Amino acid sequence: MDVRIDELDRKILKALQSDASRSLDDIAKEVGSSKTPVWNRIRKLREAGVVGQHTVMLDAEALGFEACFFVLIRTSEHEAEWQAKFLKALMDHDEVQEAHRLAGDIDYILKVRVKNARAYDEFYQALISEVRVYNVTALLSMEEIKSTVALPL
Repeated sequence: MDVRIDELDRKILKALQSDASRSLDDIAKEVGSSKTPVWNRIRKLREAGVVGQHTVMLDAEALGFEACFFVLIRTSEHEAEWQAKFLKALMDHDEVQEAHRLAGDIDYILKVRVKNARAYDEFYQALISEVRVYNVTALLSMEEIKSTVALPL
């Protein structure tokens, strides 16, 4: 569905990205409009698929998930059956926060959040027992410098 986004829509989207839990009154005040038009625009943006589900951002380290690994995967298998098995393995492991299929020398990159190196090894052992991969390289993030889901509107 194609939707036109004007300046007020952009302001509303920016406000929602910064904190979607705020009241409709607060968002309307911030964007310089009244409540009803803002609600109608949010509804329109949801129906168009521009605005998705609302979730809460949790602090991984505060919950004991202190290790973040970026896992580079190369595979020599590209058949539909292997891909379905690999996709299922990724979906079945909550440790996998992101997964991307890449162009270039590396086939996939995963963002894996775990409590520690031992927990990563358990994840790794489980993954390679479920699906065959040619090469796996794990990179430990020493420091998260920037992390955002906000789009540059």
